[in-house]
Amino acid sequence: MKLLFKIILVFIFAAGNLSSAQDSMRVSKALKSASKLKKAVDNNDEKGVADIYVGIANDYYNKGNYLKSEEYLLKARNIYQSLNDKKNLETVTRKLAQSQEKQNKFTPALTNYSKAAEISSSKENRAVNYNDAARLSTSSPELKAEVIQSNINISRKENEKGDLAAGYSQMADLNIQQKNIPKAEENLNNAYEISKEQAAPQQALEINQKLTDFYVDNKNFDKAIEAKKKVLKEDFVKENTEEKVNQIQELADIYIKKNDPQEAINLLKNAYAIALEKGHTLEAQKSVQKLDSLYNVSENTDASVQLYRDFLGKLPDLVSKDRSLVDNKILEDTEERISQLEKEKKLKDELIRKKNIFNYGLIGALILLSGLVGLIFWTLRKVQVKNKKIALQSLRREMNPHFIFNSLNSVNQFIATNNELEANRYLTRFSKLMRGVMENSTEDFIPFQQELDLLQNYLALEKTRFADKFDYEIHVDENLNLQSLQIPGMLVQPFLENAIWHGLRYRSGKGLLNLSFEKLNDHLKITIEDNGIGIEESKKQKTEHQKIREGRGMKNTLERIALLNDLYSRHIQCDITDKKNEQGVLVVISYEL
Repeated sequence: MKLLFKIILVFIFAAGNLSSAQDSMRVSKALKSASKLKKAVDNNDEKGVADIYVGIANDYYNKGNYLKSEEYLLKARNIYQSLNDKKNLETVTRKLAQSQEKQNKFTPALTNYSKAAEISSSKENRAVNYNDAARLSTSSPELKAEVIQSNINISRKENEKGDLAAGYSQMADLNIQQKNIPKAEENLNNAYEISKEQAAPQQALEINQKLTDFYVDNKNFDKAIEAKKKVLKEDFVKENTEEKVNQIQELADIYIKKNDPQEAINLLKNAYAIALEKGHTLEAQKSVQKLDSLYNVSENTDASVQLYRDFLGKLPDLVSKDRSLVDNKILEDTEERISQLEKEKKLKDELIRKKNIFNYGLIGALILLSGLVGLIFWTLRKVQVKNKKIALQSLRREMNPHFIFNSLNSVNQFIATNNELEANRYLTRFSKLMRGVMENSTEDFIPFQQELDLLQNYLALEKTRFADKFDYEIHVDENLNLQSLQIPGMLVQPFLENAIWHGLRYRSGKGLLNLSFEKLNDHLKITIEDNGIGIEESKKQKTEHQKIREGRGMKNTLERIALLNDLYSRHIQCDITDKKNEQGVLVVISYEL
C-alpha cells in the first residue's frame, strides 16, 4: 500500500515540478509587462522596449531567478548600446554583472563590472564598479577586504541600501573564509537589517539563509533556530504563505540536524496544514516527503501510511485551490507571448533594415546618376564655352583685309607722290594700331582707355586717308572710369569703318562722324552717328564683291556680340538705322556694366 502511494505521488509531482510555484503578483506583473512591450513594439519605441526588459529582469532578480534576469538584461543592454544611452547602459551592465555573480559566472561578471566602470557617469559609481571588479579578480583577502570596505563607505555615503547590504554580506563571506566568527555574524546581521529596511525580501531571505547556514556549520543550532524564527516573524514572510511554508520546512531541517526529530515533526505538520489550507500543492508534497523520512527513521509505519492516505484524499481539493498551477500556465503563455513579440520586433526591424538599404541604395544610385548627368552637362557646357571662346578669339583676330589693303595703297600713294613724311607718319600710326589690336587679341574685355586709344588711332588713320571727306568728334561721359571700366575690344571699329567707307566717302561735301560714350544708370550707351549717304543709297552703289565682303564683316561682328552675350550675360544690344529727317546712319550699342 505505502509503495503504491509513493509511485502515484512520483507521477503526480513529476508533472508539478516542471514549473516552480509562483504567486499571482508575479503573473500580474508579467501580463502588464507583455502589454507594455506590445505597445512599445507597435510604436517602434526602442527605449521603451529596453526599459520593459529591465523591469522584467529586476522581477526575476528579486525572485532569485538570476538566469532569467541575465537573459533580459542582455537584451536591454543591446538596445541601450544601439541607442548610445550611456546612463541606462551603465546601470544595466552593473545589474548584469550582479546577476552573473549570483550564478558564480565570475569571468563575465568581472568583465561587466569593468565595462560599467568605464562608462560610469560619476566618480562614485566608477569606484564602486572598479572595486567589484577588483574583488572578483584578486585572491588576496587583504585586498578584497579593502575594496569591499571602500564600497561599504561609498554606499553609506550615497545612501544606497541595496549595495550597502550586499557589501556587508560580501564582507561576511570573507570573514567566514578567515574563520572570524564574531565579525561574520556582525556583518550578516547588519546586511539582514538593512535589506529589511529597504523592503528587499529576496535579499533578506538570502542573507538570513546564509546566516543560519553559518550557525549550523559552526554547530550553533540555537542561534540558527533563533535566526530562522526571527525571519518567520517578518511581514514579508507572514504575508506570503508559500514562503512561510518554505521557511518552516527549513527550520525543521535545523531541528533534524540538532537531533530533535519530534520538534521537526511538529513543524512539518504545521507546514503541511498551512499548505493544504492555502492550496500549495508542491509545498504540501515536500512536507509529506520530509515527514515520511522522519517516520521511517523512527519506524513509525502506521503514521507514514496514514499521512499518505490523508494527502491522497485531500489532493483533488488541494489541486483545485492551487493557483500556482494556473499561474504557471499563464506565466508560461505570457513569456511565450513576450518571446513572440521579440520575434515580431526582429522581423519588423529586419524588414525596415532591408527597406532602408533599398531606399538608401536607390537614393545613392539617383545621386550617382544625377552626378553623372551633371558631370556630362558640365563637361558639355565647358566644351561649349571653350569652343565659343575659341570662336570669339578667331573673330576678334580676324582683320579687315580691305582695311589693310587700302592702308598699304595709301602708303604706296604717299610714296608715289614723293610724300615720304606723310607715308612715315601713316605707317607709324598703322603699326601702332596693329600692335594694339594684336596685344589685346587674347582678351574678351579690355580697359576702356585702351579701347579709346585704339579707336582714336584708327580714326586718325582714316582721317589721313580721307582728309577731305570727313571730320570726327569723340565724346566721353565724365562719369565713366577710363581705367576700371572693361569693354569688348574693337567692337566699335567695324561700325566706324562702315560709316567712313560706305557713307561719308561718297558724300559730295565734307561729312561729320560723331562717336560718344555715355553712362545711363547701369548701362553703357555707345552712339555712332554720321551724315553720309545712308544705308539704302550705299547699297545701290555697291558692287557684288563689296556686298559679299561687307556682309561677311557685319555677320562676324554680330556673331561676336551673340557670343559675348552667351558667355558673359552682358545683354549687348545693337541697333542700326537710317536717320529719319536727314542723311546718315545712327548706330546705338548698349550693354550692362
